[in-house]
Amino acid sequence: MVEILALGQRVRHFRQQAGLTLDGLSAQVGVTSSQLSLVETGKREAKIGLVSALAEVLGVEISQLLDLSPPSERAQLEREWSKAQTLPMMTALGLPKLRLSKGTTDDQLRVLTGLYQELVRRETRALATPEEARRANTELRLRMRDLDNYRSDLEELADDLVRSIGHTTGALTHREVALMANRLGLEIVHVGDLPRSARSVTDLENGRIYLPPASIPGGHGLRSLALQAIAHQLLGHPVPRTYEEFLQQRLDINYFAAACLMPRTQALEFLSAAKKSKNLAVEDFRDAFGVTHEAAGLRFMNLATTHLGLPLHFLRVADDGAVYKAYENDGLALPVDVTGSTEGQVVCRHWSAREAFVRTNRTTEYYQYTDTPEGTFWESTQIGTSLADEFSITVGVKFEDAKWFRGRDTTERKTSRCPDTECCRRPDGALLAKWSGKAWTSARLHAHALSPLRGGTFPGVDDIELFEFLEVHESPDAKKAGVSG
Repeated sequence: MVEILALGQRVRHFRQQAGLTLDGLSAQVGVTSSQLSLVETGKREAKIGLVSALAEVLGVEISQLLDLSPPSERAQLEREWSKAQTLPMMTALGLPKLRLSKGTTDDQLRVLTGLYQELVRRETRALATPEEARRANTELRLRMRDLDNYRSDLEELADDLVRSIGHTTGALTHREVALMANRLGLEIVHVGDLPRSARSVTDLENGRIYLPPASIPGGHGLRSLALQAIAHQLLGHPVPRTYEEFLQQRLDINYFAAACLMPRTQALEFLSAAKKSKNLAVEDFRDAFGVTHEAAGLRFMNLATTHLGLPLHFLRVADDGAVYKAYENDGLALPVDVTGSTEGQVVCRHWSAREAFVRTNRTTEYYQYTDTPEGTFWESTQIGTSLADEFSITVGVKFEDAKWFRGRDTTERKTSRCPDTECCRRPDGALLAKWSGKAWTSARLHAHALSPLRGGTFPGVDDIELFEFLEVHESPDAKKAGVSG
């Protein structure tokens, strides 16, 4: 911890200023020199009594010892190097940790930290195109983790709207969603010529929500798309000024739509009963409310920690292992880049999210225990298909919480040592020796991860297509050509 290391650095700084040795100072404060050495190196926390005694002997105020700022340039360099060695970017290199000592000169420290800073700069520069999106997404993910992925304000707003149309049980129908829209003075119209870059369009002038004629494979259903459009109006969203604001609005409307499709009261009744019988399963939750597996997994994540006492993690991973979505509050170490972003990073080959692709029978959930450096986790994974490729949806919990879930009796168990490169990122030695330098391949680029969203009033939506669409559909004849919902 920074506080412990900072205290140790300041104790050493003031001890040396006072011309005292470790033995001399330890004798005056009543501890052994080895105990004091552990305090100075940040490996042991000092009790308040010891801190008071140290301040008195060193002739400084307690506040001076507890100040978190580094007392010298060397202390700053030591702190930076200590932090650098704990980052995934550094541990992934597989290099041994370099411990600093009195013999490490200031110039050597400057070289080490300078190399680290240059490494960060080069990796950050490699991420320059999607950098803003990654940064905003990471901050949003961390904020939601602090909230245990639960938003009481959106829950209450959704509850109010669901009650207003008299819905009490079962899956929310298309008719009920249309009634919700009507309460806001909006009409749902299905059309086949939405702008290619838009999921829905709301015509505020004429009170219409335009939706595609069918659900998006592997993505959002029509009810969800309509509820997201309704959420924008209920929440009074302005036109987003930054990418971060755009992502926050996207999270808000997705959360609201899920809270309507799987209302808090009914969802918790279902999940609490399943937990009581030790038969929690995302696939049952999905089927009970008529939603996609991904929607059910995300909704379960919203409710599990706050209402069921279950920290967990959620992953949507492409068939090549690249992360599309990831959230956690159970201690699982997600793969991250130098900016802290997990999107586009590759998960361990031994995680359930990738092992599930090996199965020939993919109609049911796959269950697995995974031993990691952070502990053992139990996971359930379901394979899904989009227009472009396959993906997996994973919901997992710590080993001790597996007892509440169906599939806890699985015999599948894997070991993951990632980010250690020896785990799954290096070829077998024999294969490496046989093929190294003897092959050439052309990589398939993930265009969505490399390209910025096209510019416009709304990120990712072409203004020309949007306004031409609205112009065409403004006339009554065009409205009649659509299928109203």
